[in-house]
Amino acid sequence: MELNADFTTRVVVHSDQLEWNASPMPGVDRRMLDRIGGEVARATTIVRYAPQSKFSEHTHTGGEEFIVLDGVFQDEHGDFPAGTYVRNPPTTAHTPGSALGCTIFVKLWQFDMDDRNQFRKTMADELAAPVDGVATAELHRDARETVTYSQLDGGATLENSDVGGIEVLVIAGTVSEGGDTLGKGAWLRLPEGAPLTATAGSDGAKLWMKTGHLPHAKPPAV
Repeated sequence: MELNADFTTRVVVHSDQLEWNASPMPGVDRRMLDRIGGEVARATTIVRYAPQSKFSEHTHTGGEEFIVLDGVFQDEHGDFPAGTYVRNPPTTAHTPGSALGCTIFVKLWQFDMDDRNQFRKTMADELAAPVDGVATAELHRDARETVTYSQLDGGATLENSDVGGIEVLVIAGTVSEGGDTLGKGAWLRLPEGAPLTATAGSDGAKLWMKTGHLPHAKPPAV
């Protein structure tokens, strides 16, 4: 399966307008944003866990990172409330689920295969002091990518021109970018060489962003 697999084009997906599709596990549904591969895939997805649903134990051969968007995600390592960013690198394993239900934004098979840096962070706790109405937290950085979380005051503008492409998820609020209005759940991917200029609406915005990673995009090594 290939979905939004041309990394040389600008892509906008308003995920809240997509239908939920069932996963192989009962009670776990998903909205696919981009994908290369079948059930084992380089994938970016919104995943919804119904109350008392869970996946069977599995190993992340290609790594997994996710943000908890609402509810509380759970596994044998603990509880992960909304606003938590988690990186589970290659070779890690868990049994994910949610007693009360949750929604996460998750990326699979997009790690450096030698990465072993596993962690969780409460994104808001990492924020630096705001500059011109934009407060930003650096969540992760390596030779392949940089991951950040930003809170924008109403009318503030976030700009970025990092090489290697840019990807943004709107967690809350709205921003305007490239003629599009992006609300909660909107996902934007800009190709190599396309700068980001995102201006928040009157109520501000919360954005997760990854840069530098698109040159490394490829199908899973299975």
